[in-house]
Amino acid sequence: MSELTESTEPAQAEPRSLLDRAAEATAGAQAPSGRARELDAADPLASLRDRFVLDDGVYLDGNSLGALPAGVPDRVADVVRRQWGELRIRSWGESGWWTAPERIGDRIAPLVGAAPGQIVVGDSTSVNVFKALVAAVRMAREAGRGDGAGADVRDEILIDASTFPTDGYIARSAARMTDCVLRPVLPHEVPGALGPRTAAVLLNHVDYRTGRLHDLPSLTAAVHAAGAYAVWDLCHSAGALPVGLDEHGVALAVGCTYKYLNGGPGSPAFLYVRAGLQDRFDSPLPGWNSHAEPFGMRPDYEPAKGAVRGRVGTPDILSLLALEAALDVWEGVSVEAVRAKSLALTDFFLECVAAHVPAGRVESVTPAEHERRGSQVALRCPDAGEVMRRLIERGVVGDFRHPDVLRFGFTPLYVSFADVERAARVLAEVLGES
Repeated sequence: MSELTESTEPAQAEPRSLLDRAAEATAGAQAPSGRARELDAADPLASLRDRFVLDDGVYLDGNSLGALPAGVPDRVADVVRRQWGELRIRSWGESGWWTAPERIGDRIAPLVGAAPGQIVVGDSTSVNVFKALVAAVRMAREAGRGDGAGADVRDEILIDASTFPTDGYIARSAARMTDCVLRPVLPHEVPGALGPRTAAVLLNHVDYRTGRLHDLPSLTAAVHAAGAYAVWDLCHSAGALPVGLDEHGVALAVGCTYKYLNGGPGSPAFLYVRAGLQDRFDSPLPGWNSHAEPFGMRPDYEPAKGAVRGRVGTPDILSLLALEAALDVWEGVSVEAVRAKSLALTDFFLECVAAHVPAGRVESVTPAEHERRGSQVALRCPDAGEVMRRLIERGVVGDFRHPDVLRFGFTPLYVSFADVERAARVLAEVLGES
């Protein structure tokens, strides 16, 4: 596999840059600070901010680690002191520890457009990518044999060439394990790269560097029409925008829970296996927790039915139940409302950057079109690492990606329009000093 590179997918008819458009929108308009107050006053999600533990700074790094939901500490204390400390082993049954992976999966399901019974929570994103990718190759080959094709026809895995590095590492290992060739292609090149040898395609819903949102419906349809299986990485979209896994016929998907789902550092990831494929899902990591009779202690492996097949070993109960408590913040909240605010926040941030930041000092690499934008804004800046360090010193927390990208993540559950205006103003101050 060649070195992973940032996506160079061509822009679609953008005669002016996104910052140029934002500057034009702000010309002669009300001052950003005044607009921020009006937007916050009209924000139907504004009260959700009280569900989180926040300081007086501006936190725009929820695309790396979500803020702490206020109800989590007391819930975790109960798990530790009462469930573990008093009930001990009885908590596997009495406190629902054993069923937590599927129960919590069902709570995540509506946030990614899935019906119950298709998501299991546990392990890391990397481990779940491995399970899904190897299983996808096995299912594609099984289908090929059923069609009378040779068992060795499906011997190619396509992977997003701009992917997060770990996905690439995992895909290389999965390719070696399944005797497949690994081909890196950019997402927009996938339809033309598919062929009779393609078994699986690993794609990111949102590019982690640029915030570019890829076309899940059309890419999924193209992959499946070619007789292969798409595996979607939802780490930068779950909890930030509608995904529509069931609606768009996605076969397999994985995602983390510590970004927009606010599950805490290292909280367990999730694995989605479409209901109609669960009896064919052949995990490369069969464990006692996914056995049809986990306490039978039989030497031969028989997979359980349903999403339970995605389990491996003993669940990480402390992190799982912290995540379950964190998901309480979604009570009464629709993903569609979150998406609407996300787009408003990112639009407003770019308007504020255009109004405050010296011209030519930064360049947006985030797509202008709403249908191609996730919930972050990435700005290219030659001295981005130093700029981010100074921003953080002044209470504006984003992050930096090598070599020159400032990333700002917008979590609509707790980010306000006043936060956005302040972040742009402090960014202007920092850039003005250098």
